[in-house]
Amino acid sequence: MLIDTPTDRPATTETAPVPTEPAASATRRRHDDAPDTASLFTRLAELADGPERDAVRDELVTAWLPMAHRIAGRFRDRGESVEDLRQVAALGLVKAIDRFDPERGAFESYAVPTITGEVKRHFRDRMWALRVPRRVQELRNKVRVARRELTQNPGSPEPSIADLAAHTGLTEEEVGAGMEALESFSTLSLDAELSAGDDGYSLADTLGSSDDSYDVVVDRESAKEGLRRLPERERAILYMRFFEDMTQSRIADQLGISQMHVSRLISRSCARVRDEAMGRRPGRRGPGGAGPGRHTAP
Repeated sequence: MLIDTPTDRPATTETAPVPTEPAASATRRRHDDAPDTASLFTRLAELADGPERDAVRDELVTAWLPMAHRIAGRFRDRGESVEDLRQVAALGLVKAIDRFDPERGAFESYAVPTITGEVKRHFRDRMWALRVPRRVQELRNKVRVARRELTQNPGSPEPSIADLAAHTGLTEEEVGAGMEALESFSTLSLDAELSAGDDGYSLADTLGSSDDSYDVVVDRESAKEGLRRLPERERAILYMRFFEDMTQSRIADQLGISQMHVSRLISRSCARVRDEAMGRRPGRRGPGGAGPGRHTAP
């Protein structure tokens, strides 16, 4: 009886080369938004300023813009809109394209830190509601990191200023400045309610207002010496007119002079006090308190 037996596979089948996966993965880029634009960068470096170079530059910006948007997305939910972050990242991308040297390696390894640094600078310089010096911002970051490290274990107590100083190597004064800066990144609205209930009040209710009396104090001190130099009767007329609120007619009746003369004395006295207060001193007064060329009132 004949039995069919399977034939052996050709040796060529066992030794046939099979495409290796690493070879395919070697050409695979890390991110889908990292296009192959080496030839464009080489061309950009060779072109002089002009419309052709601007067109190549715009093509590179368009090609790499998705990567810039991806980097901007890492900083979402930090108080800035995604659209604004994308604009900042796009600005960083343009700077990276302008500064990149194709002979120094891949563009992505240069662009990523450049764009990331631009976004971080945006938060550092633009996002503070209360502007603080750069040194204080750095203290804030050190204190923030130290607090996170000291409280990362469950049940860890809130570190004291001394604990933070020992952990960071800063002085307690520097730690205090950094902790104050932690509250400076965002601010409360003046309409924010500080207490609940019917007697609630807002933050604006706790703020003081300008006191006009301070200006009056300055004016009084400025006019004090000039008033002291006035003759006694002129001082009495000014007192009756401006402190007792008497009319010129009533002052004239009380002193036995005309209302017109009272008016002249008030004008002359006020002008003299004003000149002395403003530093324009009148001429030396003669005997009896009258200035040169002036006559005392009867």
